[in-house]
Amino acid sequence: MSASPSMVDELLAQLQGAPIQQMAQNLGQSEAQTQQAVQAAVPMMLGALGNNAQSAGGASALFEALQRDHAGAGAGAGAGPDLGGLLGSLLGGGGGGAQAGGLGGMLGSVLGGALGGGAAAGGPASAPAALDGASILGHIFGGQQDQATANLGQATGLGSNAGNLLKMLAPLVMSFLAQRVMSGGLNSSQLGNALGEEKAQVQQQGGLGGGLLGSLLDQNGDGKLDVSDLMKIGGSLLGGKR
Repeated sequence: MSASPSMVDELLAQLQGAPIQQMAQNLGQSEAQTQQAVQAAVPMMLGALGNNAQSAGGASALFEALQRDHAGAGAGAGAGPDLGGLLGSLLGGGGGGAQAGGLGGMLGSVLGGALGGGAAAGGPASAPAALDGASILGHIFGGQQDQATANLGQATGLGSNAGNLLKMLAPLVMSFLAQRVMSGGLNSSQLGNALGEEKAQVQQQGGLGGGLLGSLLDQNGDGKLDVSDLMKIGGSLLGGKR
């Protein structure tokens, strides 16, 4: 009870309910399968950000991006990082502008664009940095973006839909981090330390998310996990039904 929930646990908890349902609907997947994929993708993404934040200048670059592009995206008039409330209220409507709504409105915008023919389907000028899932993924995974997408798709059964899921999640992850920075008064060094702890925890806990992260971090070919191993883990998490 003394330890606060990890970033992974907190974000996953706030994505339950309406957000997962809306993502599943837009992906054309079952809610259960979408939830399993989100539970694998979120730790992989936060772990990759934690890895990036350990490199020289990595934490500073991420901190600046959060302040510049994402600080206002998910925060309402109040400061609390209540992603669940924001997402739930705005996903229900899907209409309203992304400006009045915080993170949920942003997910609505991302869903409308990412699955209609690309993350920036509305055109480069109409895709603000906070909503541009494809570009955010490039910053999170760098040259390993295709590998991350393919491994997630194979391990969870989402196939090519894994890319769409990651494009939806990327802006939400960044907005969540921006809210964490603001609510906790974190500086770039503290952000880097917090993400480093998340990365270590994801690796320690293992599971599909930890396995996917491990496959990205081990680029020398001596890796303990290959895609077939990840598929076995994914199959067991999905009950072997898909």
